[in-house]
Amino acid sequence: MASVEDIMNTLATQISAYVYPSGTGQPSVTGKVIKVYPGWPTSSSLDKDLQADNVNVSIFPSGPERNVTRYAPKENVMSIAAATLTLTASANVVTVGGVMPAPFTSHNLAVLVENQPFIYAVQSTDTLTSIATGLAALIAVAFPGTTSSGPVITLPVNTIPVVARVGTTGVVTTEWERQRQRMQITVWAADPTCRMQVGEAIRAGFSQISFLTMPDGYGARVLSAGSTLSDILEKAKTYRRDLLYDVEYATTVSQTIATVVATTVTYETPDGVPIITRTF
Repeated sequence: MASVEDIMNTLATQISAYVYPSGTGQPSVTGKVIKVYPGWPTSSSLDKDLQADNVNVSIFPSGPERNVTRYAPKENVMSIAAATLTLTASANVVTVGGVMPAPFTSHNLAVLVENQPFIYAVQSTDTLTSIATGLAALIAVAFPGTTSSGPVITLPVNTIPVVARVGTTGVVTTEWERQRQRMQITVWAADPTCRMQVGEAIRAGFSQISFLTMPDGYGARVLSAGSTLSDILEKAKTYRRDLLYDVEYATTVSQTIATVVATTVTYETPDGVPIITRTF
């Protein structure tokens, strides 16, 4: 789930790329040291930096956060764990293959026989042989005569069709709310030229993007809300520019769930009377 702190950190990272276009090991857009950070500067550190002719860029929230939720909650699949185990079927023979996941991740091995699902949840202590043994035991309850030898399961002759599937887990993230936070990006410089160079680099950079990717994988919309200049402290060699941006981001919750290896569908008449139930 993204937070205001995540926005500040993401903006700081993005701004660093704008003011150091060739990397932080190369000169900045001003040729001077530019410090970019989330938060508000302390007077002592800011004075010290400006006296050393360094530029500061601070990122801080400006005003309260507003709830701008418009849509019903929506789930998005963010990632799916790759399967390391395999399950293959040929006629009435099913073979467990692949390797046990290391480090261990959840796997569900499913065999569908004559419209009936048999699902084995793999354990961290399993082997290919023990998986086959467990699956064979499940199938044998409905289809007596099912046996296993090593990683191979043999069903009674003519017990087909047989479908074999392997499922893992995936991360599903749900967006529950959206909020908008105005962020104040402040350029602090010892002279107006540096202030202009840094301010324009930031403005030009953000003008070319509409969304930033947050740590939760969701996009945060970034809209310019104007900017102001201040020379009130010019006697202290402090030239300031505030760039305001409205950042709209999501409140999300992530959970790990199993992928589907079998589902049951009931076909009905237009009046809702069940006709037949099938498992796929």
